[in-house]
Amino acid sequence: MTQQRETPDIEPHGLLEEITEVPERAMVIFAHPDDAEIGSGATVARWTAAGCEVVYVQSTSGSSGSNDRSMTSDEIVPIRAAEQREAASTVGVETIEVLDHADGWLDPDRVFLEELVRLIRKHRPEVVFAHDPERFSGFNHRDHRAVGITAKDAIYPYARDHLHFPDQIEKEGLQPWKVKHLLMWGTDQPNVIIDVSDTLETKIEALFKHESQVGGLATNVDVATRLKKRASDAADGFNFDYAERFRRITARP
Repeated sequence: MTQQRETPDIEPHGLLEEITEVPERAMVIFAHPDDAEIGSGATVARWTAAGCEVVYVQSTSGSSGSNDRSMTSDEIVPIRAAEQREAASTVGVETIEVLDHADGWLDPDRVFLEELVRLIRKHRPEVVFAHDPERFSGFNHRDHRAVGITAKDAIYPYARDHLHFPDQIEKEGLQPWKVKHLLMWGTDQPNVIIDVSDTLETKIEALFKHESQVGGLATNVDVATRLKKRASDAADGFNFDYAERFRRITARP
């Protein structure tokens, strides 16, 4: 019986460029509470420690994230919100923008697009992290795809061009903003790598703040061991112990 892989294959060393520069401002756009830490937690911890201001944009309330048959959506939402605040604080993130869409119902529509454009123009990140919507090697949650598609669109061309959502500029006092880089996790084709040897433990600590998920959705899985193995594999061929890999798209100057 063939076992289906849950994570993308590791690309050869020669295809990856190491990122060492730390921006002044970054944003992580993610679907559900815990996605940010899973996808980019160690990099975020490294960057905030170096002085980068990182904003989280949580797209859904996490209202469907439980395997506990006695749990209701009304009960799980405040639990996951509190867990996300603690996890964000652990990796050095102080600001969380919550869009509060229903878990499992996120669409890459004009409403969601306008929300992301507004937040990009408001916080003016140089780098944005998001889910890769074009992952084909395994299952990719519908909400993850919606976030990835809409984040790409929000960055280019919508946040950049003043004639898109002009009310944000004319009535809200925002200005167009050009993001320099989009870094996508969960990708089949990573092209950049970041040394997270000093902050992987922080990522693991942050992920374990999501007790409703680590204790429920990841039952009987040694999460820390799995994360260390994945980060170690990602660093293979480089002169550091642990890494996170992303697919980077860079805007034209």
